[in-house]
Amino acid sequence: MSVEMQTKSAVMEGMSDHPAVKALTAVSAIWKPEWFTDAKHDRGELTVSVAPEAICAAARQLQAAGYNFFEDMTAVDWFPAEPRFQLSYHLLSHKFKEHIRLRTFVGDAIDSITSVWPSANFYEREVFDLFGVRFNGHPNLVRIMLPDEFDGHPLRKDYPVEGYR
Repeated sequence: MSVEMQTKSAVMEGMSDHPAVKALTAVSAIWKPEWFTDAKHDRGELTVSVAPEAICAAARQLQAAGYNFFEDMTAVDWFPAEPRFQLSYHLLSHKFKEHIRLRTFVGDAIDSITSVWPSANFYEREVFDLFGVRFNGHPNLVRIMLPDEFDGHPLRKDYPVEGYR
């Protein structure tokens, strides 16, 4: 067993009864457990990491498990690391009365989760506008905060402080 798998197993042992962990370790028609890469419980909130190609499947799997409300999403630019961007999706379960953070790392494109949660529309547009991450399958991926003629994405770490001149 690899060190990564041993670490993943050790992390999972204490959380095997958690509804999100149960959902993401179970096999279903839309979900493969190997897409679930990591979990961390800190300050009363669970952060679950998944492979970027599985973001829609993870969203559907968690929605089916009882996480019924999409709260928010954001991005972090880890330039010069690759993959460059960390996307964090915040979900809520009214049934379990708890929050979960769904996290993935991407280069510059990922599938849109608007087919699972239509309310992700404006959050994905904001991340596109400010970071330049493209969301494949998004119904209207255009700038939401900056003018259409604006050059670049200002929250990228390699964006010049005074803008392009």
